[in-house]
Amino acid sequence: MQTQAVAAAIKKAAAQVIVGQEEVLEQMLIALLMGGHVLLEGVPGTAKTLMAKTLARLVQADFKRVQFTPDLMPSDILGTRIFEVNTGQFRLQRGPIFTQVLLGDEINRAPAKTQSALLEAMEERQVTIEGERLSLATPFFVIATQNPIEYEGTYPLPEAQLDRFLFKIIVEYAPQSVEIEVLRRYHLGFNARNIEYVKPVLTPDMLLACQQEIQQVQVEEGIFAYITAIAQESRKSGDLVLGGSPRASIALLLASKTYAAMQGRGYVSPDDVKQLVRPVYRHRILLRPEAEIEGLTPDTAMGRVLARVDVPR
Repeated sequence: MQTQAVAAAIKKAAAQVIVGQEEVLEQMLIALLMGGHVLLEGVPGTAKTLMAKTLARLVQADFKRVQFTPDLMPSDILGTRIFEVNTGQFRLQRGPIFTQVLLGDEINRAPAKTQSALLEAMEERQVTIEGERLSLATPFFVIATQNPIEYEGTYPLPEAQLDRFLFKIIVEYAPQSVEIEVLRRYHLGFNARNIEYVKPVLTPDMLLACQQEIQQVQVEEGIFAYITAIAQESRKSGDLVLGGSPRASIALLLASKTYAAMQGRGYVSPDDVKQLVRPVYRHRILLRPEAEIEGLTPDTAMGRVLARVDVPR
């Protein structure tokens, strides 16, 4: 299958730059292939920006980065019209959102008004500037990051915006063996600011072919029932104030189809669904205060949900 070959080629090429973080890169690739967006949560220095730049280069996509700050305005992202004295006309100065891969660094540092500027773009693949609707490039892939430690001076993302992200991906510290390899590469001259030697492996035509192949992946009725049963059980869970929405079920279905195609299969298995439940759900559910006091996390809460749902055979 072409999707499997493309995924393998991207992973192999990315290994020239990225050490470890295979699961993170795989989930980012799933989101890109199915047209979703991702929220990366991790402390500084865990290669989040490097992974975004590398993936953009591998798929021959334009890349822009925006550092979110408390004084960032929506026009700083979308753009604005400026008056040119020479011509006597207004000209659209396009903002960084007019790209294919957009990295929104520390997205929770900007106020809600600026965060909401991304909503229309993420959902509709268009922006509205002074009443004019403008289409965005294809693919359009938003990678947002946030620091799980520093909450002073931040604005938590509203549930409506969180729901627009296909995955919330936890970027953790690498094990010592991986960190040693990182040091070895820097010792030998590696420079994260220069990855021009990495050759692109995916063209727009190949991306379209992969998406068509993913669309043809078969899903049995038992898988539909399994996905919806997970959503229903999350809504009844005593650990949660808010369970998964129908959008969570849709995201889980489409992500599972993409993952199956990347594994070289033309059908979705229950294991595909189980593999992706946590990144799909962890930002779409809310824990009860008592569950948080007990030390539960969204991942452990969804583990309990999965344990209560029968797996189709």
